[in-house]
Amino acid sequence: MGTLSNFSFVSTLPNGCNFRRKTQINSTKCFLCGEFSLKKRRRLFLKGGFGRFNSVIRSCYNGKDDRNDEDIKSAGEIDGKENSNLATMTQAEKNSDDNADDSPPSTSSRLPTVPPIGPAYSNFQVDSFKLMELLGPERVDPADVKVIKDKLFGYSTFWVTREEPFGDLEEGVLFLGNLRGKREDVYAKLQRQLAEIMGNKYNLFMVEEPNSEGEDPRGGPRVSFGMLRKEVSEPGQTTLWQYVIAFLLFLLTIGSSVELGIASQINRLPPEVVKYFTDPNAVDPPDMQLLVPFVDSALPLAYGVLGIQIFHEVGHFLAAFPRKVKLSIPYFIPNITLGNFGAITQFKSILPDRKAKVDISLAGPFAGAALSLSMFTVGLLLSTNPSVAGDLVQVPSILFQGSLLLGFISRGFLGYTTLHAATVPIHPLVIAGWCGLTTSAFNLLPIGCLDGGRAMQGAFGKGALIASGLATYTLLGLGLLGGPLSLPWGLYVLICQRDPEKPCLNDVTEVGIWRKAIFVSALVLVVLTLLPVWDELAEEFGIGLVTSL
Repeated sequence: MGTLSNFSFVSTLPNGCNFRRKTQINSTKCFLCGEFSLKKRRRLFLKGGFGRFNSVIRSCYNGKDDRNDEDIKSAGEIDGKENSNLATMTQAEKNSDDNADDSPPSTSSRLPTVPPIGPAYSNFQVDSFKLMELLGPERVDPADVKVIKDKLFGYSTFWVTREEPFGDLEEGVLFLGNLRGKREDVYAKLQRQLAEIMGNKYNLFMVEEPNSEGEDPRGGPRVSFGMLRKEVSEPGQTTLWQYVIAFLLFLLTIGSSVELGIASQINRLPPEVVKYFTDPNAVDPPDMQLLVPFVDSALPLAYGVLGIQIFHEVGHFLAAFPRKVKLSIPYFIPNITLGNFGAITQFKSILPDRKAKVDISLAGPFAGAALSLSMFTVGLLLSTNPSVAGDLVQVPSILFQGSLLLGFISRGFLGYTTLHAATVPIHPLVIAGWCGLTTSAFNLLPIGCLDGGRAMQGAFGKGALIASGLATYTLLGLGLLGGPLSLPWGLYVLICQRDPEKPCLNDVTEVGIWRKAIFVSALVLVVLTLLPVWDELAEEFGIGLVTSL
């Protein structure tokens, strides 16, 4: 093993052969032997499998070359001529290493070394220790950092004062310093110059300076510039297995939507079926063949619920297309109560700025809510039309107490007498619209990577997202939002959608007052939609028959 001090690595090998190598941090060479580049090792691993990769690691650690000439030749053919800008040893250092066998180990006076260790550590521990570095994400080349500092930044754009690691695994470089112009103009100029100098190799991010003690003298937050390799910063392509999973989830969502349509006909279902789904003590499942006659009448509601969610996803894609933002295939989340919990749609390209993040995130819920509200309103109108009485379904009036906003809208259309009863006859479009509006409201909650969380992060920043996320988790945990759906929805978010979205290329420029106002107004409607009607208010306005509980 070795000791890391003053950016040097001093190593004593198990076989007693002492030598020293100075390896720079962020080096692209192996610091066990200093010979093979990490790129070459990755290619050896991909071509020869883990066994060949493992033998190469052990040969470095044992202080000898266990690879034959054919392996070396093959590695050279794979990688070609190596082009490295790392610092090399002086001739004196090489001579010193060559004569290391002639001097006893105790004569070294630089740093204390670790006693030799057994072959078990050599075969397992070192391999595990180096695996992440050898096969991990590509880091920014130190030589490129020097070129970029000399040619990209300057007194007329951004004066660099220091550098820090950047990225989730610190695989990038963050340049901190002083801005010398309008941030949007400086960023556009730096992007053009970076493409001229490095081609399509890196992505440049403009982010707020971490741990900044004050604002920029020109107004707004202090900014810094982060740089990552494109293959590291850009999302990967959708795999075949992801398409298969998305298709299976869509089939399950179709099934849950049909089941919702069947459940809406609860007054027509056989008693044994109703007892199984409503009695918690029921154990033996009924004959599912009894449900077949109700499938045809359940399809219109299922089509409505699926249509709303598909329209939601179309809204995302229509907003992303003009901004050249790629989206993944949607992963629908089935749910028996609402038909579905929406869908998980990932960004497959880096967002250009925070305006794009807000617009794309809000486009889906707004589109789904618009269609849902249309269905809900038309369904309420049809519910009062005697000519379509044969299409109406009887639902418990207590369902209208699940939403303060939708309950009062229903009260205005149907009247006190209709809602102040044990059951209410309504058109299936009312159920489809209700479920669609509830799902859109859940997805607009400002938490994690939901549509509302992305919009909150784009409109007000990551700090506001963290605060709103904690408040939302609290309200869901107390059951104040969403009623009986608060717990399953909260678990779904914690498992699948808890992490915030990655930063945009321009993660500093504000989105404007109008986008913020629209989003805040939408949040108010979300709270009113998910807030249940308490018993006293429901009894006073006749929203459901409270005494029937």
